[in-house]
Amino acid sequence: MKKRGVFSKLNNWIIYILLTAAVAAVVVASVILIDYLRKEEIKRIELFATAMKYLQEEGAQDPMILDLILQINESNSTIPIIITDKYKKPLGVDFQRNIPEKILNNPKKMQALVNKMANSYKPIELQMPDENNQYVYYTNSDLLNNLRYSPYILGSLILAYIFFSFWFLRTIKKTDEGYVWAGLAKETAHQIGTPLSSMIGWIEILRMENENSVGVKEIENDINRLKTISERFSKIGSVPELNDLNINETVKQNYDYLKSRISKKVIFMLILPKEQVLIPHNRILLSWVIENIVKNAVDAMKGEGRLEIELYEKNKNTVIDIKDSGSGMTRTQARNAFKAGYSTKKRGWGLGLSLAKRVVKEYHRGDIKIAVTEIGVGTTFRITMRNS
Repeated sequence: MKKRGVFSKLNNWIIYILLTAAVAAVVVASVILIDYLRKEEIKRIELFATAMKYLQEEGAQDPMILDLILQINESNSTIPIIITDKYKKPLGVDFQRNIPEKILNNPKKMQALVNKMANSYKPIELQMPDENNQYVYYTNSDLLNNLRYSPYILGSLILAYIFFSFWFLRTIKKTDEGYVWAGLAKETAHQIGTPLSSMIGWIEILRMENENSVGVKEIENDINRLKTISERFSKIGSVPELNDLNINETVKQNYDYLKSRISKKVIFMLILPKEQVLIPHNRILLSWVIENIVKNAVDAMKGEGRLEIELYEKNKNTVIDIKDSGSGMTRTQARNAFKAGYSTKKRGWGLGLSLAKRVVKEYHRGDIKIAVTEIGVGTTFRITMRNS
């Protein structure tokens, strides 16, 4: 069971790593593509700057050359450009490209945009014949600015989709497992019921022969116990009936039964409040939870030590603490204790605490957890339930 769990976790990690690598590859490829587009825009700006230089030089009056230069200038319909003098003062409207009207007609905003462009890219210097050099300031087009964030948005969406898919599949798997275990429990209850009915009949025959026989009484006690176990299994997967019962009695009955069956080397103690505590609960299922935890505690103590059940009220809740002086748990063991299939025993199925958690949390709307655990000192399981 443990090996299968380890391999399952390893496979999950491999899947996570591969998916993360795929997302990273998509992001990196997008970044490379956007960087390529950025460099292409820079080349277009350099070509535009060269065209502007020739346009302002004498001798650029050849109709073919002039037409080619104008075509280059007109081809830029996306990249913002501002041409300034050597004092960074923007020249006329004819020397600007793709600047919004609200900025173009506002000298302060124009100057602020020039400064912003200077921080983005180094301006291209146009060396003029009269030495009144001009400078071409530019920045990324709106399209490129928007694309700059697209790899991260795309990566986030892919990751969100992957995580949602995993969550959805895991939820379906848990639901299916729940139906399987519920069906198995009901079938087990049905199978136990058949020989149990026969045994009850044989007990009646034995009682007629010797009514006061100790053996008959003990067998009858065990048959009643089997009936209780059968009822427990039959209730799994169904909505249990919760009644306002004195939880002191429920815990006391459980304590009396378990004390007579666990090792005499275990000092078993029960601490109950003097007044009765009414809690809506199903006595059969809650007894199962307590019995499960006590048996685990006895196993952890290897049949020798101190075991204490304490019931008390706290913050309008009723708390049941089950303390043992066993071997304690590591952080990993405590974290996985309530997971289905996890067990520290060589022949354990890892279902007891998982079912206990389901009974307390789903059926009784309470909480169950490991309150305290320490290696070599012991463990305290805590069941918390709301008062009526």
